[in-house]
Amino acid sequence: MDHGHHWKHNAQSEFNRWAETYDQSVLNRLLFRRCYLKFLELILKFYPEPDRPLRLLDVGCGTGTFVSMLAGTDLPVVPMGLDMAENMCRIALDKIRQVDPGSAVTFLTGDSEHLPFFDNTFDIVTCSNSFHHYPHQEKVLAEVRRVLRPDGRVMVMDGYRDNVIGWLIFDVGVTWAEKSVHHCSAQRMRDLFAEQGFADLYQEEFGFWCPVLASVGRKK
Repeated sequence: MDHGHHWKHNAQSEFNRWAETYDQSVLNRLLFRRCYLKFLELILKFYPEPDRPLRLLDVGCGTGTFVSMLAGTDLPVVPMGLDMAENMCRIALDKIRQVDPGSAVTFLTGDSEHLPFFDNTFDIVTCSNSFHHYPHQEKVLAEVRRVLRPDGRVMVMDGYRDNVIGWLIFDVGVTWAEKSVHHCSAQRMRDLFAEQGFADLYQEEFGFWCPVLASVGRKK
């Protein structure tokens, strides 16, 4: 088993095991919800008056909280989710059906390095707090670019490790606990975006005790 397969196998096993208790995690209050609200803010910032519904893919969607949140707003966004952990997708689908039994929102089990979609399918691709689990981050961004329409945007949020608090949490704590992870510095994220052909990079760091880096790029 090579390095990448080892990382993926570990992450898939962990998240399938955590799926049932994932929504009760303290991280939902301290980290995840703040990121979902920031995504909503960024969608409004970059798409203030879209002339048609925007197709959005949430990569590493977990139990579908952000997709369900989007589906419950008045934003002209048609969301769907993808996650490597089958149990996460199952819970995500159950969650949205409890709110809207007739919902057409879908959740697919799949690999972020091999997105099961045609070229130029989505207007927005989001990725919240899962990017550090991807062993080949450049391949993920290449796939994201492929499935984005021209002028579509990728929005990635992950732990900000460029200050002391972030370094202790993500480079020390999370790495010790989960082993097969890598949080990018802000500069490394900028480089990855540029290498994969994204333009108009926007970055924002937010949160003090659990800092997050938001990175947004536009497909040329």
